[in-house]
Amino acid sequence: MTSNVLNEATEADMPVLIKEARLWCDNGWTARIIKNEDDEGWAVEMIKDGEREPALVGPWTMGRDKKNPKPLDASAFNTLVKTASEFRQRQVQQLHAALHQNITINAPSGRISVTLDIVADEDDPYALLTAQDATDEQLAQVRVSPGFKLSKASANAWIEDGFRQPR
Repeated sequence: MTSNVLNEATEADMPVLIKEARLWCDNGWTARIIKNEDDEGWAVEMIKDGEREPALVGPWTMGRDKKNPKPLDASAFNTLVKTASEFRQRQVQQLHAALHQNITINAPSGRISVTLDIVADEDDPYALLTAQDATDEQLAQVRVSPGFKLSKASANAWIEDGFRQPR
């Protein structure tokens, strides 16, 4: 009896594998062939397990009958997974770059690194403007608007103003 319970738990924990002409689920991804809303063709959407929105939607090839989509196969699915994974990685890098900016200023007191870290809270978004010296000691930190524009000029002005709250 113990082995049956163990087998049931193992089966429940296993990921779902579907390999159909218009739907593949494997390796943490789902590829679904859908009717292209923009024209008479077909599209494929790639959805990462656990996410609601597709990570990637792109055109899909028509089949030989010129009416139905070409069926998914292992090679196409693997290519789609690779493309969608790379696309997601670029999105994460772009988001990180947009939310975390860094400028180094050569001030009279030495090199000062000024960072702007945007906290994209749905209810109360804000940003933290932080200054650190060359030894990574924090010199100042203030809360600013998420729309604050970090530039050499704004960082210099903040330093010259004694790290007071920017206007």
